[in-house]
Amino acid sequence: MAERPDLPRRAGFGFFHSLRVRWSELDPQGIVFNPNYMVYFDIAVTEYLRALDFVYPRDFTEAGSDMFAVHASVNFCASARYDEHIDVGVRAARLGRTSFAFELAIFRGEELLVHGSLVYVNASLENRKPQLLPEPFVRKVMAFEKLPPERG
Repeated sequence: MAERPDLPRRAGFGFFHSLRVRWSELDPQGIVFNPNYMVYFDIAVTEYLRALDFVYPRDFTEAGSDMFAVHASVNFCASARYDEHIDVGVRAARLGRTSFAFELAIFRGEELLVHGSLVYVNASLENRKPQLLPEPFVRKVMAFEKLPPERG
């Protein structure tokens, strides 16, 4: 089968968080139950922020803000099974003025299993209205990413 250029490849990610599939994450078909991939995404985003040294929620709170999910998507290509090692790739795909998007992909070795995105809005703790992304966050993301995120 020909490689699809529209699908994420492992080489496009500079950050990975490894997980092992647990029995409790399976469905009756013996594969990872679909919603668990969103849990894997969330875990990997937390670890990405920790690797950036911009720890959630502490560093957003210090900036007077918090990040709120406004969009999530998941596309399924293949299934993970019990006790397999999987790697969740995370990259900042876009940094806007008040929002940002992560591209995520889950791999078993080089094989793409799942890919998707998470979009967050940075909002004030006082009134939950969008506010500019904290400059330390932007600076750290730009220095960390191997492929610079889209700006806008």
